[in-house]
Amino acid sequence: MQPVDLNPKRKRENPLVWIFEPLERDPEYSRERFFNFQAAYLDGLLYLAVASGEEPWNGLVVCTSHDRQAGLLDEFPVLAPHPVLGKWLYVSQRDPEFETVAHRMVELARERDPRMGVLPGKRKRSPDVIDMKSSPRKKKSS
Repeated sequence: MQPVDLNPKRKRENPLVWIFEPLERDPEYSRERFFNFQAAYLDGLLYLAVASGEEPWNGLVVCTSHDRQAGLLDEFPVLAPHPVLGKWLYVSQRDPEFETVAHRMVELARERDPRMGVLPGKRKRSPDVIDMKSSPRKKKSS
């Protein structure tokens, strides 16, 4: 009988992280959580991310910029701008070419293809959150 994990806070492992296995031998590789993604970083740049949820969060995201998309789109027509994160390219794991494209993207990342990789931005807080944190707290009257 399999043990049951009753801890609801424990996150399940993303089933697509196998894609990053060839990068694990690279000393400049790290894998980190990036919102609902597991992301692959090389030399401090964000290269690839995987998610396994509902579309359009169910596949591989290639981290790039608008000005570098054309070359990747020409070479890999199955890639398309992500419908939410438009500057990044996406292929759904439902696509028949998913595994082939995923393997090729990892190869390109290992080679530090100049069409890929972005500097991760600092997480920004909304002005409302900043205002709430900076405003003095009211003391309870006794």
